[in-house]
Amino acid sequence: MTFDFANIIGLIGSGLMIAAYAYSNVAKVLNFTLFNLLNLIGALLLISSLMVHFNIASMALEVVWAFIALIGLTKALRKGKAS
Repeated sequence: MTFDFANIIGLIGSGLMIAAYAYSNVAKVLNFTLFNLLNLIGALLLISSLMVHFNIASMALEVVWAFIALIGLTKALRKGKAS
């Protein structure tokens, strides 16, 4: 494996998603906007990496992950404006 730009972007995306998971397990009060934003950006970075180094199973997972994060982010932002 070479450390080309696509792999570096993918590693950053993975790091963001791991950070979101860790945050969700240690936070006393979860900021759903931050949590979903980290997941969405991470998934989008991984998708861009997978466009260069394609893997169908990983691509399917990341597309679904991004979609769920987008729904969660939209819900969190709407709830924030309603308060």
